[in-house]
Amino acid sequence: MKSKSSEHQLYSGPCQSEENMGHFLTAFQPIVDCQEKRIVGYEALVRGQNNEDADVVIASVKNDSRYAFDQMCRVRAIENASRLGLDLLLSINFLPNAIVHPEQCLQATLEVAGRFKFPTENIIFEFTEVEEIEDISGMLEIIRTYRDMGFKTAIDDFGSGYSGLGLLADLQTDIVKLDMSLIREIDKDAIRQCILKHSLSMMNELNIDVIAEGIESKEEMLWLQQAGIRFMQGFYFAEPEINRLPLVDSEVFI
Repeated sequence: MKSKSSEHQLYSGPCQSEENMGHFLTAFQPIVDCQEKRIVGYEALVRGQNNEDADVVIASVKNDSRYAFDQMCRVRAIENASRLGLDLLLSINFLPNAIVHPEQCLQATLEVAGRFKFPTENIIFEFTEVEEIEDISGMLEIIRTYRDMGFKTAIDDFGSGYSGLGLLADLQTDIVKLDMSLIREIDKDAIRQCILKHSLSMMNELNIDVIAEGIESKEEMLWLQQAGIRFMQGFYFAEPEINRLPLVDSEVFI
């Protein structure tokens, strides 16, 4: 059975017409610091008009419109986050294969961030590992360009999809988000525990921050805390909410 936390992120996928591209909403899910017991940011998530998850929205998008859809998703995420008063990190997903000229594609992002006075250093761009990157050298250019312009970058879904370790060897981002497939019931799974411990040691040596995503139980959270992970995200803390910044009950950290 598909886990609730596997609902996917803000994707720049294929789209039909410019009118249809606008028929989606933005939900937000908190990213928490379990050490300081507070929210440090939110991830923007695509939702359909009737709360359909991102997979449904993406399925309606055509390949020749994916770049335009990517731009619309970025703009709407920043606009909505700003209107909701977000002054923390904002994480936005993108598909790197939709980007040809990284400096050009950032113009709309910079324009809307400037208009709403949203700090670019608070924006994280995540690229998902479930789609194979067609041009590694081009992806390196994207990461360098984004960093030079003040944005943070992250590998999403690390541990699933295409070439986890190979991708990390080619592309060193500021953040790696551990996929829920590595997290599920990790408190009971010695194999996953071993893999995760060695992965954390590697990330520490590479000076890469780690976020564990898809947390669904207190037991998972506690094990991850003991392993040294302080940043987490998942339904255990809060479900995504459309056009709202959900809070996290302090009791979940106890």
